[in-house]
Amino acid sequence: MFKRISKYWWCQIAGWAAYFVVNIFFAYSYQGSVDRSYTINLLLIIFFGLVATHALRSLLQRINWFQYSFESQMLLFFGLTVGAGIIIYVGNISVGNLFRDLSQQRTFADLKTVNFLIPIFLITAIWWLIYFVWHYIDRSRNTQVDKLKLESTVKELELKTIKSQLNPHFIFNALNSIRALVDENPQRARTAITELSNILRSSMQVEKAETVSLENELSIVKDYLALETIRFEERLKVEYDIDPETLELPIPPMMLQTLVENAIKHGISRIITGGTVLIGSHVRDMQHEITIENTGQLSASGPGFGFGIQSTRQRLSMLFGSRASFNIYNKDGEMVEVKVVMPLV
Repeated sequence: MFKRISKYWWCQIAGWAAYFVVNIFFAYSYQGSVDRSYTINLLLIIFFGLVATHALRSLLQRINWFQYSFESQMLLFFGLTVGAGIIIYVGNISVGNLFRDLSQQRTFADLKTVNFLIPIFLITAIWWLIYFVWHYIDRSRNTQVDKLKLESTVKELELKTIKSQLNPHFIFNALNSIRALVDENPQRARTAITELSNILRSSMQVEKAETVSLENELSIVKDYLALETIRFEERLKVEYDIDPETLELPIPPMMLQTLVENAIKHGISRIITGGTVLIGSHVRDMQHEITIENTGQLSASGPGFGFGIQSTRQRLSMLFGSRASFNIYNKDGEMVEVKVVMPLV
C-alpha cells in the first residue's frame, strides 16, 4: 500500500505534518497550552494548503513550464505564491467562520485578517521554492545522465564504425598480396588463402570487443606476417621483443595488425632490398608501451597521414582519452618507429 504513494505525496504529507508539529510546539512553549480555535485554524491552513498547492501544481504541469524563459518562470513563481496564499486565506476565513463564535468571526477586510496574509504568503513561497528547486535539480541530473548515455552511444557507434572500416581495409591489402601470387606460384597462393582465413576467423571473434589481450592480437599479427612472408620472402625479416608480462594487457583489437601492415606497406614494400619489422611490448613508468620499428623513412606524404594511423589515433582517444599517446617518427637514418603508450587498466 505504502509503495503506491508517490514521492510527491510523501513530501506533501511530511512537509505539512512538520509544519503542524512545529507550530503546536512553539504555541505550547510560549502559551503553555493550545486552545481549540488555534488548532482548528492550523488544520484549516494545512488542508487548504494541500488543496491550493496540489491544484496549482496540476495546472503547472499542463503548461510545460520548463520551456518558459527565466523571467517568465519568476513571474510564474510569484503568481503561484500569491494564488496559493489567497486560496488558503479565503478558505480559512470562509470555512473557519463555521467553527468560530460570533464574537470571533472574521471578515476579509479586517486588519488582523489582512496581516494573516503575510505568514501565509511566506509558507506558500517556501513551498513553491522547494518545488522549483527540486525539479531543477532533478531535471539537471536527468539531463546529465541523458548526456552521458548519448556520449556513450556515440562513442560506441564511432568505435563500431572504425572497426567496420578496418576489416575491409585489411582484406583489400591481403587480397592484393594473394593476387600477386596466383599466377606466380599457385601453391603459395593456396597457402596464403589459408593464412587469410585464419586471420579473418580471429578478427571475427574479437569484432564485438573494445579491447583484446596482446596475446590474442599477436596471434593475428603472426598469421598476417606469415602471409606477407610468402609475398616478400627474404626481403621481410621479423623480430619480436615482447615482455611476457604484457601478454595479458588489453589493447584495441586489430590495432597492432594495422600498424604492422602500415609498416610493411609504407616501409618494407618501398625498399628494393626489403627490411626488418621489430615488434616490442614492455611496461615502462606504469604504462604499457608498444613499439613497431620498420626499415624506411617517414615523409610528409607517408603513413603519418594514412588511414591506419588516423584510425589508431581515433580509437586510442575514444578508449583512453588523454591517458594514451601515439607517436610516429624517424628513429634514425634507417628506421621509422611507432610508439603507442596506454594506461594500465
